[in-house]
This record gives sequence, C-alpha cells and structure tokens, in this order.
Amino acid sequence: MTFLNLLARGRGLGWVMSFAIGVDVGGTMIKAGLVRLSDGEMVERLTVPTRDGEFLPQGEPAFVEAVRICVATLEQRAGEGELAVGLAAPGLVVVNGRAIRWMPGRMVGIEGLDWCEACSREVRVFNDAQAALLGEVWTGAGRGCEDVMMLTLGTGVGGAIYSGGRLIAGRLGRAGHLGHVSLDSRGPADACLTPGSLELAIGNQTISERTCGRFGSTHDLVAAVRSGDQEASGWWEESVRCLAVALASLINVVDPERVILGGGIASGAGQCLFDPLRRWMEVYEWRPEGGAVPLVAADLGEWAGVVGAVHGLRCGA
Repeated sequence: MTFLNLLARGRGLGWVMSFAIGVDVGGTMIKAGLVRLSDGEMVERLTVPTRDGEFLPQGEPAFVEAVRICVATLEQRAGEGELAVGLAAPGLVVVNGRAIRWMPGRMVGIEGLDWCEACSREVRVFNDAQAALLGEVWTGAGRGCEDVMMLTLGTGVGGAIYSGGRLIAGRLGRAGHLGHVSLDSRGPADACLTPGSLELAIGNQTISERTCGRFGSTHDLVAAVRSGDQEASGWWEESVRCLAVALASLINVVDPERVILGGGIASGAGQCLFDPLRRWMEVYEWRPEGGAVPLVAADLGEWAGVVGAVHGLRCGA
C-alpha cells in the first residue's frame, strides 16, 4: 500500500493521517522520528545503534529488527494505526524504491534487502544524502528554494541536487554524488573509480594521509588550526581550496540559488570552514551578475534524513 493509498484509505474511513515515520539508517546509529505531515515538525524521535555487521540467529541483519522496533514504537505513540514509512540509507536505490541495490564495504546485508518485505508494510527507500536535502528544502536551510545543491562533508563527501522544484536522481540514482567529481585526473582512484576526487581531498577517510600521519580526524585538524598551528593551517587551507574549486565547477553545471553544506565536518568546523571557503570562492566562482551563490550551513543536522524521507513520501520524490 503506497503513501497515497494510505491517505485515501484514511479519508474513506473518516480520518486523515496526521503523521508519517522517517528512518535514517546510518553506519553507526539509526535515527527515527514521528513527523507531522502539515509542517514537518518532528514530535517524537528515537536513536538506537545500527550494529553493522551483526546478524540475528535467522541470518537477518540486526539493523532490520532495530528499524522494525522503532517503527512499531513510533506508530504506537501516534495512535493512528498503520503509518507510511520513509527510510533513508546510503547507497543507490532500486527503481521501485524498495531497496538499496549498491552499497559496498559497509552496511553488511543492506544490498538487495527489500524493506517492504522486511517490515511487512509499505516502505519507501531514499538515498541518505538526497533525503537530507529534501529535509532541508522542506523545513531547513533550503526552505523556499526551487534550485539548491547540498554537500555533506564527513567520512566521505555526499551530495544531492534539487532543480526546478524536484530532486534529481538520474537514470540509476547516481545523480548528486558530488564528492566523486575529479579535481586531479592523475590522482588515485576513490571508491567510485574517480581519480583525484573531492572526497579524497576533504573527506575524513583520507585525513591521516593528507597530514602525513599527524592527525586522525578532521576534528583534530581543525582544533589545531584554531590553536594557531601553522602546519595544520596549511593542510586545512589546501583542503578548503579544493572544495572551492569543486563548488565553483558544480555551480557552473547546476546553477543553484543556494549551496547547503552539512555533515560532521561542516557542523564541527563552522566558520573555520566557511570563512576561507568564501575567500577562495571569490577567486574561482564565475559571477555573471556580480553576486555570489550563498553558502549556508545545514539547519537540521543529523535529523535531516529523517525529515526528508517523510517529505519524499509527501511530494512523491
């Protein structure tokens, strides 16, 4: 039963569904929320460990049972019977929106897992970065925008594009993988075979290599920058410059009215990221009308995917 069918059934019985459930299955934590359909407000929220790599005795990934429990708990609290569920997860989504079909290296068991069968209900699956952008468009930093681009800076670099008032997914769902644009055609290949990608230039997974083994996380690097460490500042400046080069190129392709930066690196670095980034954008960005495309921080933080998965149900993304 689809979300629209659920609404129709509810109206036929004399009630209108007030809430839907959003779930974001991350590598470390699963976040779930009861989201009001009228305005996107999350009235209940749950967080449980993902337990990636753990399996139940019947061979099912442990995170499937965790999702079922979250959905049942939130549905009970809503008191409206069966609710529509939107689920965000990393990887490429199958065409029918029931499963993730490609996610190598982590989230063991998620590839090919039919969430409708696993949860014995209709579940609409979204790529996590695309869901995050949908959340920001609905109630966050992209509210009111028809053309907006989002990058999530964390272990890797994710992204999504909202153009002409709709999410751009592409034929296979690859659209929006902005971290896999090439900045160096002779550089090493990333997980998607892209040489010298943006993800390798600023993602947390390469921080030790980029800092000659001195730092194990971008958080530690930024802390050193704030303390006045000149060597750390040089490494960070180069990473931000690479981000600016990528953004300038992507702006030429997508022509957004706003760029949203989210993820752990963006939220943790704050102005230590935005100040040098805006300075470098003055060097690289093509501004035919004289104005810069605004760079803004994501508003919804780690809950953007939860809210966006529900908005995806509402708008049929």
